[in-house]
Amino acid sequence: MRKVLIIGAIVVAVGAVAGYLVLSKDRVGPAQGLKTVPAGREDLARVVLATGKIEPFARVELKSRASGVVERLLVDVADTVQAGQVVAELDKSILEARVRQARGSFEAAKAELEKAQIEAEPTEFEYAQKTLGRNKELFSKNLISSADMDATEKEFRMSSSRYQSARSRLAVAKAQLIRAQAELDGAEEELRNSRIISPISGIVLSRDVEVGNAVASVISAASGGTNIMTIADASKMHVTGKVPESDVGKISVGMPARIGVESFRDEKFSGQVSRISPLGREQDNVTSFEVDVVIDNDTRKLMTGMTANAEIVLEEHPKTLVVPEAAIVYGESGDTSVEVPDPGSETGKKKVPIKVGISNGVKTEVLEGLKEGDQVVTR
Repeated sequence: MRKVLIIGAIVVAVGAVAGYLVLSKDRVGPAQGLKTVPAGREDLARVVLATGKIEPFARVELKSRASGVVERLLVDVADTVQAGQVVAELDKSILEARVRQARGSFEAAKAELEKAQIEAEPTEFEYAQKTLGRNKELFSKNLISSADMDATEKEFRMSSSRYQSARSRLAVAKAQLIRAQAELDGAEEELRNSRIISPISGIVLSRDVEVGNAVASVISAASGGTNIMTIADASKMHVTGKVPESDVGKISVGMPARIGVESFRDEKFSGQVSRISPLGREQDNVTSFEVDVVIDNDTRKLMTGMTANAEIVLEEHPKTLVVPEAAIVYGESGDTSVEVPDPGSETGKKKVPIKVGISNGVKTEVLEGLKEGDQVVTR
């Protein structure tokens, strides 16, 4: 009797479990395994992506206008400098000697000019000229002899020759003084140029010489001179990215952009399109155009060489109703719809027609057909 009761209890238990599984299957049916997400509100933008490297908007390679040996380096890599700040100095001993030599030549030329000015005074010539005039009048009245007249004319010619020579020496002395002045100015300018000054405010990106290195002047060297250091204005950066031919017609100069970098994944930096190249370049049978995006870098977080994705904003709708792009069903006639859970149907879901707006490729705006919180099936 006890064995019969146990067997009966087992049969009842198995029957109950089987009945539950059948009923559960009828209730959930094919809807089991459906993945759904709610429609929600987000800021949505339609963008064109340009990827490139971040570079300073202004970069200067400092070179010396004077040749010499580096005596002092006053800044190092990553230091901040101001416009007009002295960043390096060359050895001045040779340059100062050139200035002294040039000043001596100038003073000598100045003295020669003063001497030539005295010799070029017309006093003697004017006296000989007046004497010639008087003697001509006396000779016409037979008051002086021919010999005296000849002597007067000879003296006038000699005086005139001396006067013209003195005037020529005066002109040469003036030219020599101008040349000496130019040489002095050049020597003094070269001495001033021994102090290397930053023309912009920014950050030192590289320092290419060390104390004791010889540098060639950018003026005299055929190679363009020795690069001393590179300074960049880090307050404003830019990224040059490539935009495919299919998208370049959608953008224009002045459009806003959001820039993302790997180092700050949760942060976006504001930018603006500053240039669109008119020349397309083809690579792997794809034509693209270079686009420059200027970036505000007041926080100094962005660094030269960072890889950046610039999202050029074509259109933006704040707090609009969106669903995943994967949830949209596109019909052959151009209509759009989504699938929503429907436990009463055989498939466990049903189609709901909707009207869509802009899309960023991941999320799509829903203008009509859904409300916030509605569950949609994603594929």
